[in-house]
Amino acid sequence: MITKAFGDSLGAIHDVGDGAIIMFGGFGLAGIPQNLIRALYEKGTKDLTVISNNPGSRLGDHEYGLAILFKAGRVKKYIGSYPTATRSFKELYDAGKVGLDLVPQGTLAERIRAKGAGIGGFYVKTGAGTLLARDKETRLINGEEYILEQPLGADFAFVKAYKGDLYGNLVYQYTGANFNPLMAMAADITIAEVEELVEPGILDPNTIHTPGIFVQRILKGERYDRWYE
Repeated sequence: MITKAFGDSLGAIHDVGDGAIIMFGGFGLAGIPQNLIRALYEKGTKDLTVISNNPGSRLGDHEYGLAILFKAGRVKKYIGSYPTATRSFKELYDAGKVGLDLVPQGTLAERIRAKGAGIGGFYVKTGAGTLLARDKETRLINGEEYILEQPLGADFAFVKAYKGDLYGNLVYQYTGANFNPLMAMAADITIAEVEELVEPGILDPNTIHTPGIFVQRILKGERYDRWYE
């Protein structure tokens, strides 16, 4: 049996090098690949381009998730929708230490989906007539202005699912799905962490959200902290 399973998070990211472009699933703190994020921090990988809905999250005076990579100065550019989710990003951006490509949330999801589906681009009204349309092709459709958006991919996608099997088939739970299924299809290499890793044949095929063909590596997460936003 061919297995895609790794024993730990550090082993699963062994070839993620400096300068990598990485998608991180999650919305707020729901469905974030927290073990893979911690492993990337421990590995010391730097000069990253991060694609994520938000660059970590703030609860009270503490920041979690991707914020540890930003605080450590490991990120050179952030592509996403909600950069104000952490003080760390704002401070770095104001100091000119990190780049920003602001993408409306729906457009972000569709750009990622387009990459996975093999779509070369699409027109959308969101952002038309604003700074977001700068340097982008525009077109009038039914008398309204649209802008052309390009598909968005990455070298790696770090995703988190509730259950998975050794073939890489994934099942998400509730809002933990969010960007994870889209990102799993849009990267050269998808690495999935799961709370429960089972043998092939255990998962009901009707419940599988991401087929294993999109997942190259899978592991059972070492530790899951439970946060409430």
